[in-house]
Amino acid sequence: MSATNSSGSNSNQMAVPQAKEAMNRFKQEVASEIGVPLKEGYNGDLTSAQAGSIGGEMVKKMIMKQEEQMSK
Repeated sequence: MSATNSSGSNSNQMAVPQAKEAMNRFKQEVASEIGVPLKEGYNGDLTSAQAGSIGGEMVKKMIMKQEEQMSK
């Protein structure tokens, strides 16, 4: 077990639980932008490349947003 997850908590939990809905909307928006057919609920029919492209694009957008804020 890693030092950052030694409490046994799920690493997929939000640090700010109230952000969960906003992150879900963001994920849906990104999936739509890149043409991945993400739907509510189960998405086990997506390929790992499709699922990974959603997360990768989300991270890219979050980094770009942070860089914009830091440059102000």
